[in-house]
This record gives sequence, C-alpha cells and structure tokens, in this order.
Amino acid sequence: MKRIFSFLAVLFFLAATPLFADSVPKMEKEALKSLLGSNKLVILDVRQDRDWNASQQKIKDAMRVDNGDLSFAMKLPKDTTIVLYCA
Repeated sequence: MKRIFSFLAVLFFLAATPLFADSVPKMEKEALKSLLGSNKLVILDVRQDRDWNASQQKIKDAMRVDNGDLSFAMKLPKDTTIVLYCA
C-alpha cells in the first residue's frame, strides 16, 4: 500500500506542479533504450487523452492508466523501474 501511495503522490506531483519538473529525476534516452524489453521495466504514458490521441509518437508496450487505476502496481516486484512518459 505504501508503494501505491508513493506512486500516486508522484503522479499528483507531476500533474499539479509543473514548476518543479526540473527536480524530478529524469532518465536519458539511452538508459531507457537499454532497459526496453526487460521484465523489470514498466513505462506509463501519462499524457492527457487528447495529447496521446493526437500523437504520432508512442512508446511500444507503454501502458496507459485509465481513471487512475493503479491496482496493477501492487503486483509489481519492488525492483521494477517505473518510467512516466509525458512528452
């Protein structure tokens, strides 16, 4: 439950405080590419629906979270890297 709460707090923080975006840890493209295909990586596309629908660029196998349902996160191993994609 603590993990879910922390994850929700991060999502809220990212959505509600764009002024602090520079303080959120970022992953370089090369580092992300090296993890693609790993079962220890989950990519969440957190763009708004209109932005996601209009985009020609989508990361293969990225998950969309509908209505804030993060129940799947409770089943993830603790060493899973969770990447939020919002570009």
